[in-house]
Amino acid sequence: MRKYVSFLVLAALALVGAQSAIGQDHGSGVVFVQTNEPSGNKIDVFDRGGDGRLTLAAAYPTGGRGGVAAPGNESDHLASQGSLVLGDGGRTLIAVNAGSDTVTSFRVHGDRLQPRSIVSSGGQFPNSVAVQGRLVYVLNAGGTGIVQGFWLRGSHLAPIAGSARSLGLANGDPPNFLTAPGQVGFTPDGSQLLVTTKASTSSIDVFQVAPDGLLSASPVVNPSATPVPFAFTFGSGRLVDGEAGASSITTYVLDAGGTLSSPLSASDGQAALCWVLGIGGVYFVSNTGSNNLSSFTVDASGQPSLLQAVAATTNPGPIDLASSGGYLYAQTGVNGTVDEFAVNGDGTLSSIGTVTGLPPGLEGIAAS
Repeated sequence: MRKYVSFLVLAALALVGAQSAIGQDHGSGVVFVQTNEPSGNKIDVFDRGGDGRLTLAAAYPTGGRGGVAAPGNESDHLASQGSLVLGDGGRTLIAVNAGSDTVTSFRVHGDRLQPRSIVSSGGQFPNSVAVQGRLVYVLNAGGTGIVQGFWLRGSHLAPIAGSARSLGLANGDPPNFLTAPGQVGFTPDGSQLLVTTKASTSSIDVFQVAPDGLLSASPVVNPSATPVPFAFTFGSGRLVDGEAGASSITTYVLDAGGTLSSPLSASDGQAALCWVLGIGGVYFVSNTGSNNLSSFTVDASGQPSLLQAVAATTNPGPIDLASSGGYLYAQTGVNGTVDEFAVNGDGTLSSIGTVTGLPPGLEGIAAS
């Protein structure tokens, strides 16, 4: 009976999506934006034009509810990076429904989405997703902090028995935005899984990943060089971590055993550097407390250097970032916008417009 009900829900979502789809894949790139509305989460799909401007193509409900981290932070409702991700070579889109403790997967057909599965996240307040090949891990930020594994099978999410691991935190449901873990992500080779804990422990936890998809029983817990590690990426052979407490970028060497060493840091002098995105050797960050973006470079030794303290001003509350075709897109949570920028050859940004009319509290963006 449960499978039959799930089928009906997915069929209804597919019908709604088909009725709202007005565009096709024009080969110029697509940007997916998660609205994170507590009344009903959905994915707005935008075509990227040759000039980088976005045009709404369709909207697809996820079949779940968005969430709001405590105590109702105005700009950052999910308090995370990676709440909406593309995987499977861009053929699958995965969204979290933090308000209903579920995860939704879609099959991607250009700028059209086909709903494939809605599954339990395995914990409370899912806020970040990591994908490596067919392996998926979801970060549940509420309670003790649970990471739960899934296999991707034709864009369907199938839970992996025995894969849940606790971070040993003491958060509520919803968690406080400062103490909620911030991101889950794989190393480039997929052999390790990382989680940032933000102010709960100011640590970066590293699990080993076995060939069967299961994680080590417990992680190696690495204290961050500066407080409140939030979001991360990889570049120049190092982990590149955004750390909000000192509004800094720190790079680390990560060894095969899961230990971080040789931290090198630089601050942008702004407020609440949280999100980080690498584009062509330049690392752009969102400073949600300063309403702007900054940029860094990282030299061969791993030392980050500030390129521009204010690479661009944004609408209030910049949060998650994505790039497509030489353009950068920044969500802003207060007004509900996506600010559009061209990335110039010297690493500077030029504003090209803003998508308005999105709901305040949106969070999660991915692009092809």
